[in-house]
Amino acid sequence: MNETAPRTRVSARIASITESATLAVDAKAKALKAEGRPVIGFGAGEPDFATPDYIVEAAVAAAKDPANHRYTPAGGLPDLKKAIVAKTFRDSHYQVTPEQVLVTNGGKHAVYNTFAALLDPGDEVLLPSPYWTTYPEAIKLAGGTVVEVFAGEDQGYLVSVAQLEAARTPQTKALLFCSPSNPTGSVYSPEQIREIGCWAVANGIWVITDEIYEHLTYDGVRSVSMPVEVPELANTCVVLNGVAKTYAMTGWRVGWMIGPRDVIKAATNLQSHSTSNVANVSQRAAVAALTGSLDAVNEMKVAFDRRRRTIVRMLNDIEGVECPVPAGAFYVYPSVRGLFGKTIRGRLCTTSVELASLILDEAEVAVVPGEAFGPSGYLRLSYALSDADLSEGITRIQKLLGEAH
Repeated sequence: MNETAPRTRVSARIASITESATLAVDAKAKALKAEGRPVIGFGAGEPDFATPDYIVEAAVAAAKDPANHRYTPAGGLPDLKKAIVAKTFRDSHYQVTPEQVLVTNGGKHAVYNTFAALLDPGDEVLLPSPYWTTYPEAIKLAGGTVVEVFAGEDQGYLVSVAQLEAARTPQTKALLFCSPSNPTGSVYSPEQIREIGCWAVANGIWVITDEIYEHLTYDGVRSVSMPVEVPELANTCVVLNGVAKTYAMTGWRVGWMIGPRDVIKAATNLQSHSTSNVANVSQRAAVAALTGSLDAVNEMKVAFDRRRRTIVRMLNDIEGVECPVPAGAFYVYPSVRGLFGKTIRGRLCTTSVELASLILDEAEVAVVPGEAFGPSGYLRLSYALSDADLSEGITRIQKLLGEAH
């Protein structure tokens, strides 16, 4: 009699995926708030502003138009592709064509599609750490191998070419590059970007560059696009972007990838079988966003800048916490290793997971531990929340951590 091994209910590939730590923290915070607890959440990277009115009005008009009630091309509405081409040239001086654009269901979908289109099993991807929590999961889902390259606060969380070169092997296929960075808020200088881009070209390495925070930089810092700084990289580069962060449109789910035509064609074919077109109403709203004024964006940026300065100052007032000043995005990434080994309200903290749990339990403030983005010893806090909540939340953390001994 032949006996077969029992089949697993969930595939090993999917079972190996780690839950999004940022969304998990946000969900827990919202659940506690629903129970009536005064939880303040610094977890999710989601602007607290409403989507600008002119974008919402465009969506309302689109919803009433029967043309938007049907299937449209899987790769994106022609009008939106044209708007993305024009916006890309306007903002970064990168000249592309509509055939090089794929409109996706948010930025995460663009990340997934890119790695699925580029990687074969065994291909290695260099991943600067700290990294956004979704990157390694998308790489692994595509059969790739993650090679972390860590840069701590002493380097401004910016990896060097020397570090990348030390991590490179014959199996290295690509580099994931994100500037301005989630989770650290660090921004690479044009000189650093040119150096990394030239290194990638010299070694035949693809670069996937995430530019979704391009408009959110401070103190005169500029965000530049790698294929603009290194034009010879264009044929082995994919640029990721979307409307979520810039236009306070996280719920609308519109992102895109820009790359060589053959890669975009392959990713579009994948999308035609997985999701088909992005919701037409959201695409029409994105057209309005990209072709409209940036005034609302600049107003949000002023608020983010004010909150950035406040949260850095307040965190650095806590003994054992060191918070670098971020130059972009809307996150701070303080080191909390100075608190390890200390006792707070009877609890000994030796990891940032333990510290984040303590902060939620005792101060009713939700933060994300560094283990979600790389090594322990750090916390990520988003300052994309109201000034009042930010001040109250950090005051609670100050009071709690001030008891450490």
